[in-house]
Amino acid sequence: MDEIIEIYEKLGGIISKDEFIKKVDEKVEQMSGLCDTRTAAMLVAHDLGVSDTGSSVQKIADITPESGNVGFIAKVMSVFPAKEFNRNDGTVGRVANLMVADETGSIRLTLWDERADLIKNSEIEIGQVFQISGYVKEGYSGIEVNVGNNGVLSQIDEDIEASIASTKIGEIKDGMGDINIKGKVLDISDVKTFNRKDGTTGKVANITVGDDSGKIRVTLWDETTEMTTKLQIDDSVEIINGYARENNFSQQVELQVGNRSVLKKIEEAVEFSESFTSIADIIPGESYSIKGAVSGLGELREFTRDDGTINMVSNIYVSDENGRIRIALWGDHALLVDELDIDTPIEIIDAFSKSGFNDEIELSAGNRTKIKVL
Repeated sequence: MDEIIEIYEKLGGIISKDEFIKKVDEKVEQMSGLCDTRTAAMLVAHDLGVSDTGSSVQKIADITPESGNVGFIAKVMSVFPAKEFNRNDGTVGRVANLMVADETGSIRLTLWDERADLIKNSEIEIGQVFQISGYVKEGYSGIEVNVGNNGVLSQIDEDIEASIASTKIGEIKDGMGDINIKGKVLDISDVKTFNRKDGTTGKVANITVGDDSGKIRVTLWDETTEMTTKLQIDDSVEIINGYARENNFSQQVELQVGNRSVLKKIEEAVEFSESFTSIADIIPGESYSIKGAVSGLGELREFTRDDGTINMVSNIYVSDENGRIRIALWGDHALLVDELDIDTPIEIIDAFSKSGFNDEIELSAGNRTKIKVL
């Protein structure tokens, strides 16, 4: 009772002591015993507009790794699935994550045990606003607020301004984490399965998304691959908490989306315009998009791969006002050679450049390449 009175005395007499204690009891009952009386007293004080009660009530932008215990109000922006894990003492723990935001920024919440069950039982939804009390620590992808059984996660009937800051695709660099982007879907691949070293089966798929600063290939893992069946070309999507990694084969930076990430469709229109490179400016070892006219046609031929399967390849030449380049068309692309004519306008999207015959630069159009006959 003494700690409740200590908090009450910081209210400056705006309500009576008996009324304050009554409100504290109501808060404890309202939260079904999920917080102690001291925490309930702090929440009541915050409801009355007094925040200097022993736990900092602040804006998300003010939270730092040294903040310790914090209290704030935020809106749920994303909900991640709950997971179970085995503790060293043999018990089973539960953990789940939310991304919450106010008008100053966003932060990840980590919920443990009974609080994680709120997500497991679908009791937390995007758009809800909560009073939150927990402790700050450095997490996997930056600072996060941990809300355990002694913390506070109490829904309130209040709306607040909230948004998650997005990174422009053109600003993404290898090694970056906690990346949030909005983009237009430009390409969608099929889902593939693979066997991991531990004997389990995984799933992987790719989409390409772009905004007004560029485009990036996005690798989807396991459960997130299911989104490929719900997406169409030109849909707008938001990706929350992706991480960037350079592809060892193409040397291009890609965005990875796994079980700690969110991929969702949005209604907001995202502008994208393909960036084309002049043929004269192409150097080996990069991915390029070019446009021009067909200026040469080779023959279609089949060949046998090392694994015994049959593949196809053909060659065409494309010219623009600054140069001419040979393009090797692989797989189904190879069939285009029988459909094209000289001077046909064409766009080659995302072909890889390399040194070919006589060290002349050529483009290779494989399964990551899109070809548009105009």
